[in-house]
Amino acid sequence: MFDKVLIANRGEVALRVMRACREMGIKTVAVYSTADADTLPVRYADEAVCIGPAPAGKSYLVMSNVIAAAKTTGAQAIHPGYGFLSENAEFARACADNDLVWIGPAPECIERMGDKSRARDTMKACGVPTVPGSDGTIESVEEARAFAESVGWPVLIKASAGGGGKGMREVHDPADLEAQFTAAKTEAQAAFGNDDVYLEKLVLRPRHVEIQVLADAFGNFAALCERDCSIQRRHQKLLEEAPSPALDEVTRTAMCEAARRAVEAVGYRSAGTIEFLLDSDNKFYFMEMNTRVQVEHPVTEMITGVDIIKEQLRIAAGEKMLSASRERFVPNGHAIEFRINAEDPDQEFRPCPGTIERLVVPGGPGVRIESYLEQGSHISPYYDSLIAKLIVWGSDRDEAIARGRRALSEFVIEGPGIKTTIPFHQRVLDIETFKAGNACTDFIETEMGE
Repeated sequence: MFDKVLIANRGEVALRVMRACREMGIKTVAVYSTADADTLPVRYADEAVCIGPAPAGKSYLVMSNVIAAAKTTGAQAIHPGYGFLSENAEFARACADNDLVWIGPAPECIERMGDKSRARDTMKACGVPTVPGSDGTIESVEEARAFAESVGWPVLIKASAGGGGKGMREVHDPADLEAQFTAAKTEAQAAFGNDDVYLEKLVLRPRHVEIQVLADAFGNFAALCERDCSIQRRHQKLLEEAPSPALDEVTRTAMCEAARRAVEAVGYRSAGTIEFLLDSDNKFYFMEMNTRVQVEHPVTEMITGVDIIKEQLRIAAGEKMLSASRERFVPNGHAIEFRINAEDPDQEFRPCPGTIERLVVPGGPGVRIESYLEQGSHISPYYDSLIAKLIVWGSDRDEAIARGRRALSEFVIEGPGIKTTIPFHQRVLDIETFKAGNACTDFIETEMGE
């Protein structure tokens, strides 16, 4: 096992990784921008190195600075967390070129699964169900129109190098195709430096269900049940739960087997997630693979008892994962994760940076908090607005919902100008469609309005 690991991230995920390392006796190195100099993860780490000014493009995304910090401190490995450089194949290769272990999959896997068009072709070849889509990227509006006419409207334009809903546009009316095609390519270029797009038949009112996977170098594979991530705004997840209230055991087994085929097809070694769309007939289709740990991983940990970060570390160190002896997992209870963002839900989720003057964190049975917040913490305008994750566990879904309602009522984050998504989540829990377990990806638009 490693003696020292550098965490190439910030905020709650950096602290999450550091805590796993400390329990395993591994020393940690934090990297930070000048805006994060006095944050909890920087103080928690055994060592800390400033890698640049506040903008991420001048600090957390500067590969040479992160590599230099690792070399200077004697770290043996780099954990990227999620976001920033976590799915950057070039960075993974730079780690190897500098004799540093990349705590994640091989760069070839990142490239193969990160390009959504290529990933879909790979899944089709290994028998994983896929949504009818274009053969490779679409270069022109005329080509896009021909595809749409062949499979039928509506269609979905997706950036090949995309993620987080960037470069993605639904087209219901043929008259809108040209404008949406241009907008998707423009947004993809700005977000990823790559304007390639492809098209898929749009599955109407689907659920977003994903399988958490682990695989090591000894041929061991584990599917850690599923998560339901259907509560979204503009393709950005806001609330996740595990297991999915929509899956029966037959569908769960089939989805886990499809995830196994996906992992084996690309020789994947690490933690990852296979994401599916589930239609109203319980048919599922491959959507994408995330080649990293995800924001919502705690709900899976709560129903399986597996520490996914520790398993990542073991796999990267060339050890056998502890989950190897439990290939088939059965959900234990129910967990829900509420993403607490510094955003105003009543103002189209406008970001609300500021300094926290009052912080009260919920506790009690079945409550877990993932956050870097302290009283006096400054919520920076430079980074993602996620400031905390509230995870609750119950013996069944009803208890998890009741526990979530109680914990949200205890959670206080106050300061000048600061609004959070806590009231939004409280409203979600009171909507009958959610309580009945029937939420689809259009839940916010159909049940709440924006």
